[in-house]
Amino acid sequence: MEQELLSLLADTQSPVADTRKAAELQLLHLYSNESFPLSLAAIASHDSVPTNLRQSALSVLRTFIAAAWSPNLDEFKGQILINDVNKAQIRRVLLDLATATETPERKVKSSASFAVSKIASADFPEQWPELLPSLLQIINDANSTASALHGALKVLLDLVDTGFNEEQFFNVARDLVTSLFNVATNESRKPILRALAVAVFRSCFDTLEMVLEQHKNAVKQFMDEVLGGWFPFFISTLKAPLPQAPSEEEESKDGEIPSQWRGSIGLKLQVVKTLMKIRMVFPALMTGQSPVYFSTIWTELSNIQAAYYSFYINDERQGRLEDVDGLPYTLDFLVLEELDLIQTLLKAPPVKAELQQQLQNSGQSVTSSSWLPEILKLAGSYAQITTEEEGLWDIDVNLFLSEETSVTANYTPRTCSGDLVVKLGEWLKALAAEGLLVYLNNVFADSSSTWKSRESALFILNQLLRDFHEVSQSISPELSNGFSNLIQFSVQQEHEFLRARGYLVAGILAQVAGETFSATAASYLEATLKAISEDPSEVVKVSCIRALQDFMPSLPTSMTIPLQISVISAISDFVSEHDLREPSDSDDLKVTLAETLRDTIMVNPSVVLSSIAIDVLFNIASNGATNFQLTMIVTEAFEDIAESVAEQGHDSFVLLCEKVLPSLTGAIDVGNLTQENALTNFAADLLRALAERALEPLPAGFVEAVMPKLNRLLLDSTDAELIRPATEAVRHMLSHDFNQFVSWRDPQSGKEATEVVLVIIDRLLGPAVDDNAATEVGQLAAELVERAGSERLGPYLPQLLQAVAQRLATAEQAQFIQSLILVFARLTLISAREVVDFLAQVDIGGQSGLPIVMSKWLENSVNFAGYDEIKQNIIALATLYNLEDSRLAQVQVKGDLIIQDTGRIKTRSQTRNNPDLYTTVTAPLKIVKVLVEELAAASGSKEIDAATAAALEEEEGSDDDDWEDIPSNTLDLNLGVTKQELMAFGEGGTEGVFGVRKRDDETQAFLLDFFRNASTKSEFQQLFAALTPTEQDKLRSLG
Repeated sequence: MEQELLSLLADTQSPVADTRKAAELQLLHLYSNESFPLSLAAIASHDSVPTNLRQSALSVLRTFIAAAWSPNLDEFKGQILINDVNKAQIRRVLLDLATATETPERKVKSSASFAVSKIASADFPEQWPELLPSLLQIINDANSTASALHGALKVLLDLVDTGFNEEQFFNVARDLVTSLFNVATNESRKPILRALAVAVFRSCFDTLEMVLEQHKNAVKQFMDEVLGGWFPFFISTLKAPLPQAPSEEEESKDGEIPSQWRGSIGLKLQVVKTLMKIRMVFPALMTGQSPVYFSTIWTELSNIQAAYYSFYINDERQGRLEDVDGLPYTLDFLVLEELDLIQTLLKAPPVKAELQQQLQNSGQSVTSSSWLPEILKLAGSYAQITTEEEGLWDIDVNLFLSEETSVTANYTPRTCSGDLVVKLGEWLKALAAEGLLVYLNNVFADSSSTWKSRESALFILNQLLRDFHEVSQSISPELSNGFSNLIQFSVQQEHEFLRARGYLVAGILAQVAGETFSATAASYLEATLKAISEDPSEVVKVSCIRALQDFMPSLPTSMTIPLQISVISAISDFVSEHDLREPSDSDDLKVTLAETLRDTIMVNPSVVLSSIAIDVLFNIASNGATNFQLTMIVTEAFEDIAESVAEQGHDSFVLLCEKVLPSLTGAIDVGNLTQENALTNFAADLLRALAERALEPLPAGFVEAVMPKLNRLLLDSTDAELIRPATEAVRHMLSHDFNQFVSWRDPQSGKEATEVVLVIIDRLLGPAVDDNAATEVGQLAAELVERAGSERLGPYLPQLLQAVAQRLATAEQAQFIQSLILVFARLTLISAREVVDFLAQVDIGGQSGLPIVMSKWLENSVNFAGYDEIKQNIIALATLYNLEDSRLAQVQVKGDLIIQDTGRIKTRSQTRNNPDLYTTVTAPLKIVKVLVEELAAASGSKEIDAATAAALEEEEGSDDDDWEDIPSNTLDLNLGVTKQELMAFGEGGTEGVFGVRKRDDETQAFLLDFFRNASTKSEFQQLFAALTPTEQDKLRSLG
């Protein structure tokens, strides 16, 4: 069989698609053959087989294991296709291959390790109790070969990541950590193996973090003991100097010098990563050691500065490299991690106290002779543009702009240095800016300074001022003038990156310098505009375009409005000189152009009525319609423009429609012709935005211009990203100007508008359109029913409602379910009895529609989002309850979750095999339960809001809080945050910072009145007795 499999494995790598697919299908057919997994394991074990086929065999075997080994695996397909004897053989062969077998191919060992961990996640420890002892025996044996030790550590890493549950981990934790410590501290072992041991140790913290809450004292005591040994090792490793650096020729080879260099960096890196992990999970255990680590890391960064400069600033050595095990080993990675750690240590209370004391002791010379100028000098050194970046930015300005837009930026030592200075600014405020001015003056005054060192000094200033702007912190005129002098010098220099940085800093300086700087900022604005058209450098041009985003909003409108047309023209000229359709890995340039144009327009949005601004904006976006961020920026800008123009009155809005409708309907046609789905979707979303913000009545001819396009899209498309906005656009037109809407006829079919919408709704409710795409159809149906009424709809109304009910029965997506339920909720507000009558007699799959719709309605009410929607639902449910209809009382629905506390975290497979169980209650009781829940939400008590805000808002108080034992990103589920509040937070609504539900007096008064009236009736006492104690307490608290 092995020969047959080798042939099939080779075919799976064929460039011919048909050959590849046929081989993959044949491999699937062989699953039921008992020899199949054994033969794959044998192929993987043969040194004579080419490496790619050995890896392929292991990959196919791993897929087989996932599908056919055990029901404990998430990907299990339902049938075990291997007997226990063969399982034991496979386990033995794979473990040997991953550990003991000597093979030069680390990729093969790595693949075998993955397969072992997959089996272990199903079989360990019950069916494979000897796995961990076998691994520890290899790890603890001083005579184990490097290859065997590497394999054992790799398997152990995978096992710790995926195979242990918390109970198993605790049983072996002490032995495990001791074994890892022995390898990590064994200087006779290769540094990269010691690094792997540290990586496994770090991985243990993920398991510890999961059980920390349940076993806080035991875990902390264990870690306190353990770290007593590891901390001294960490410090000695970080203090150890790096070995001799390899030459460029030696660097990629396996000789002693490059191996020692890579291994030492890899070991230091894993130590730093582990310290970061400890700080995240057990900050208190590290607090006492933080000053030692801070000074050690600072010293290390100072010592390796020259090597970093030589490798990356002066030369172009390869960076960002990892070995086959995913361990990073290049110097730039080490610098990055250490800069990151020093930022974190800066906030440790003992470090902060010591540094604060030193600043006070420095007195007047604090900005020139304390630790502050030294750390700024360190940040400036690592913020220099690398030779690689210099070359890439020359070729592609998108990569240069990525630093400014943060759309696609890598996190590098340069950006991390900027973050370090930002952290200093958050703590020291103006003092950081004063220190930076002294540092900048020294760099610029030093004749030996290179353009890179000057640019990097301006770059970290850029980052600091950007952060000041984001927290609304201004700087003094003295500082502004000091920085301005350096900008004036920089924009006149020969080197393009220094000039570019000068303009960028000028822009952000205008944002934070205050009114006294306006005249200077205005002169920079004019110089920036001039440079866009005249500077020979592309990098400078795009920097100036980016800087306009700061100048336009920060200067008085008396200065910027007269320049709007000039800026729009400059951007238009730049766009016309560049082919924005050229494919690029990133769209930072388009994003920058769109954001600058947006900020220019919003100075005075009516400029779009008398200029080409909106045409240019649409042009930029249409050339990058597949980029979500770009289209979102343009869509949101257009929403703001439409809203602003609408506020100016009907005539202005008509002008806007005349300007944009031909472009938008044309884009739909172009998108259809060229099959550019993203362009069509984008145009439909802009139509939605325009219709949503339209005045009532709509401009004459609006429906006639738009509806034929939307009708065709909604009847042909299955793309959710197109159907949703198109559906919303139709609904908004129907809502804003029903008279114009119903007077329209489809020119192709001759159908009236009402019938056209009914056909659209019928299609969207049908099986061809999925839940995600049909999300908005319920809102459209409800709007049509309310506006048209039974007089216009006649016999179509019951057909429409039956279609809604039938689709509701199968709907699964929460937002779609809400949309469909609201059709019945809004009708209930008009005529509740008729709704119940209709649902009771309608047939859905041979059953009455009443229990089907009410079950879905009541089980999903707690997940409703949106203030109007929640309010309509509450009133509708209360109205149904007050009907006291015996048919509703007979409906049985899902009640409360039956808690099954196993003390274990449920995996997907466990959830699938043991689904949640619920009590069963009557519909009236469930209505009361839902309304009790809604009463608490509508009360919007200050305690709930404060708790929510504390959980969701990024802390702005003490920077030292995240050195406490509670992780700062924890959302406490006992805070009383309701599902609705979290849903509203997701919406980013307009109520408060998070859109969390605030106090709603009207709804609360309605519910209080409802419960007071209900409680006077005898049948309510039975329902009250069936409520949970918590629900009863909520009602008793009403008095």
